[in-house]
Amino acid sequence: MKKAIFFLINKKGILYALNLLLLPLLIQAQRRPSKIVSPEVLPDNSVIFRLKAPNANSVQLSGTWPKSFKNMIPMTKVDSVYEIKIGPLPSDMYEYEFILDGIPTLDPNSSMVTRDGAWIQNRLMVPGAQADIYDVKPVPHGDLKAVWYNSATLGTERRMFIYTPPGYDKNKKSYPVLYLLHGGGGDEEVWLSRGRANYIIDNLIATDKAEPMIVVITNGNPVTTAAPLDRLAAMQNKVAPGINSMASGKFEESLVKDVIPYIESNYRVIADANHRALTGFSMGGYQTQNITNANPDKFKYIGVMSMGLFSTFIKDGNYKKEEHVKQLKELQKNNPKVYWIGIAKDDFLYSSVVKMKELYDEVGFKYTYRENEGTHDWNSWRLYLSEFAQLAFK
Repeated sequence: MKKAIFFLINKKGILYALNLLLLPLLIQAQRRPSKIVSPEVLPDNSVIFRLKAPNANSVQLSGTWPKSFKNMIPMTKVDSVYEIKIGPLPSDMYEYEFILDGIPTLDPNSSMVTRDGAWIQNRLMVPGAQADIYDVKPVPHGDLKAVWYNSATLGTERRMFIYTPPGYDKNKKSYPVLYLLHGGGGDEEVWLSRGRANYIIDNLIATDKAEPMIVVITNGNPVTTAAPLDRLAAMQNKVAPGINSMASGKFEESLVKDVIPYIESNYRVIADANHRALTGFSMGGYQTQNITNANPDKFKYIGVMSMGLFSTFIKDGNYKKEEHVKQLKELQKNNPKVYWIGIAKDDFLYSSVVKMKELYDEVGFKYTYRENEGTHDWNSWRLYLSEFAQLAFK
């Protein structure tokens, strides 16, 4: 097929040859509302959102800010542009999207987006103390590497991300390791895209609030080799995809038998329980409990985020409390230095944490409890990581 070519002369008299087949894309790009600013963060941390949608009947703004600002806010149409001002907002990182005639859509005027599984939204950073922990700051940065490793337990090659602290490649020092788990529906990229884990650790190390550490971010779904690849391992392991596969116990086994040995063979780490930490949110909090209950001598720093009593000790429909208590007592004998529990007041799993605390109190198991305003969301999980990382390896 012959290419259709035409010529354009710009304002400076320069001749351009363009492929005619690209003309629709050029016209589309020129039609984008380049003069519209959205979001616009004002000096008092109020934020104005704008969307040009001349044919829309209604547009709403949805975001992860505190519930006092409302999650779904109708926008006002002026000429062809919908607009809304909210705030002042507390310093934090938020996700937002527009609901255009009932359909979620991204803000076309912002290139800042995050991904959590199939959920993609825009990112908003509101300046201040909390955002300073999550934002890119002029501090030494650690390296981030995607690593493929063999999982004999799952019978496949898998991918994880390894964060090494600033200076790792320039010295011979050995470091402690934090193993960081994600929630159901996520993957190994989400703690980077939405969780800002590498920037959080960078900023905490730079301000001497956290010890320099290696961070291992795994894929907690045993039937997924890596994001965003197809779930190739599902057929090999005959495990149903979804939450059931993530709660099958196979990942927990793989982390202990495959991931930790790989890290301790290929990185300069201090390979003992005093220098291992494990934490995760939601389904990752469930996996954290399973791993540490079954391996009481492996980790001295344990963080359970947004997950309570959701035990594997359910057989024939009955909860086998005595088996669970036995494991907790073994864990207690190994005297973890930090056992940290975090939950938001409006989290749908709040009652499960109440039950877990009641059991721990009954057993006499020591823990640190953190309750915050919020829901089952990334505002909480970024906060939890920033706080738990400061307790680890002290």
